[in-house]
Amino acid sequence: MSFISILFALLLEQARPLGQLNPVHNTNRGWVRWIVRNFDAGKTQHGWLAWSLAVVLPSLLACGIYWLLVMSLGWVAAVIWNIAVLYVTLGFRQFSHHFTLIRDALYAGDEVLARQKLAEWMRMDATELPRSEIVRHVIEYSALSAHRHVFGVLAWYSVLSALGLGPAGAVFYRIAEYVGRYVNRPAKPTSTPVSGAFQACSNRAWYVADWVPVRLTALGFAFVGSFEEAVDSWRQYAARYPDDNDGVVLAATAGAINVQLGEAVEQGGDGQIPQTTHLRAFVGLVWRTVVMWMVILALLSLARLLG
Repeated sequence: MSFISILFALLLEQARPLGQLNPVHNTNRGWVRWIVRNFDAGKTQHGWLAWSLAVVLPSLLACGIYWLLVMSLGWVAAVIWNIAVLYVTLGFRQFSHHFTLIRDALYAGDEVLARQKLAEWMRMDATELPRSEIVRHVIEYSALSAHRHVFGVLAWYSVLSALGLGPAGAVFYRIAEYVGRYVNRPAKPTSTPVSGAFQACSNRAWYVADWVPVRLTALGFAFVGSFEEAVDSWRQYAARYPDDNDGVVLAATAGAINVQLGEAVEQGGDGQIPQTTHLRAFVGLVWRTVVMWMVILALLSLARLLG
């Protein structure tokens, strides 16, 4: 069931990608803001309560609907529900259009347009960035986005689905990731302030929730890329920065395609200065990783059917 749901969700997302502004994501945004306004009272216990309500409650709701469909309408309806949830939580097209626009601009030699699109995507000043730095930032942000929008969701969905919890894992991971971003974004005069307690609880919870998926993503990149360089880069970075999940993904990516990434990522090998050719290498790395995990899920599903 997991393999079928993921396959159809990815195909549907490629054929008809979900827009940036859509009712599901807007509802999630409004839900988190409501939780902050009503439950973030500034103490640690309030922070954990607010985080649990924001993240765990929707996950339980997704699981409850799944089991209701299984018992009332059968597994076909449950699969359709899984596909629907994965469609809004999983997929490349939620970020890949930024990558495509910048890549096409670089291939066309239009660095001004590439800097403009990079600034819009990352909300940074890119006016003075040289070509190699544009490529570096694009690969870094795309690697993290691929992990958060695809591989992290796959990991949590696959594990909880195998435990009979349906799409709860996908919902849990995506909302936990959003809450982690929400509490760390720059405060606006019109927005509800976030307490330090809620920020600390959310950051800690996100670190724990992402610890295993990050390493699965890094392992996947190593398997389909340059294995020794990826593992060596990952190991050296983790030794220096043991509490940085994002850096593990970047270090593994850098080693897998032999490119210099990150100001703090120190690779084990001699990584090359980022060039436009590395964009193609990165795309190949990501798609090979997707194929690898889909094959693994297919084999596991087949083993369960035969067993």
